[in-house]
Amino acid sequence: MHIRRAEIEDAKGIARVHVDSWRTTYKNIIPDEFLSSLSYEQRTDLWQRNISKGNNFVFVAENTNGEIVGFADCGRRENNDVYNSGDLTSIYLLEEFQGQGIGKRLMKQLFLQFQELDYEKVFVEVIEDNKTRSFYEYYGAKLLRSERIKIAGTELELLIYQWDNAKEVVI
Repeated sequence: MHIRRAEIEDAKGIARVHVDSWRTTYKNIIPDEFLSSLSYEQRTDLWQRNISKGNNFVFVAENTNGEIVGFADCGRRENNDVYNSGDLTSIYLLEEFQGQGIGKRLMKQLFLQFQELDYEKVFVEVIEDNKTRSFYEYYGAKLLRSERIKIAGTELELLIYQWDNAKEVVI
């Protein structure tokens, strides 16, 4: 498994992982109609824009065949007004590659990026019913607050976690 910084031509592979992992991760959480309507093409456009942003950092995990099987990104959300802080915005893996330590390696890369940016606090938002929230808790994220959101007409609880010191997170 190889972890590296994403390039613009990776957008299509990232989009495939994004759509496919949403369909498995959020099955029975978000309506099936919404999940089946997710488009590789729309997500490819989204990831081309995300990779192009200078203040957004996207990393990919490639298998031995050079296929993207996971990705992670971080930066600073527009609504983040906390001094010296950043946001872990996503880590997604294809279902068949979960539980192999790839998410851990991607998260480590993100925290190395946070340290390079000299960010102290780090936030991550997770839908309450997403079983991977325990992954962040395991690595020391503390629940800060929750808020109600709507996705595809379904009310969900969004949990906002925080790490107080990015330099002390051991992954």
